[in-house]
Amino acid sequence: QVQLVESGGGLVQAGGSLRLSCVASVNTLSINAMCWFRQAPGKQRELVATSASGGSTNYADSVKSRLNISKGNAKNTVYLQMNSLKPEDTAVYYCSARYSGTCYDGYWGQGTQVTVSS
Repeated sequence: QVQLVESGGGLVQAGGSLRLSCVASVNTLSINAMCWFRQAPGKQRELVATSASGGSTNYADSVKSRLNISKGNAKNTVYLQMNSLKPEDTAVYYCSARYSGTCYDGYWGQGTQVTVSS
């Protein structure tokens, strides 16, 4: 069982930045991939960023060049740096830890709310 705790969300004006953190209860080196999702009200959960154990990263087209996923020096932390935020980025952001299958199949945190005002 892996427990994940997200933090760093909040209210920010359009054009601003936030850095989200995800702390896992285990060393993330043992995890196949760490993933960030978001879910806006009335919309499906959307995969926005993935960091694989080999070092590769992937991003949704909607956030590419504005979001950056990285692993912290502490082996159990993953970050999501979000820049040039837009009102449409408003959502609850979740991280997941994937051992196999897809990011949707992994363990989930409780999420952190990000609200971007225009």
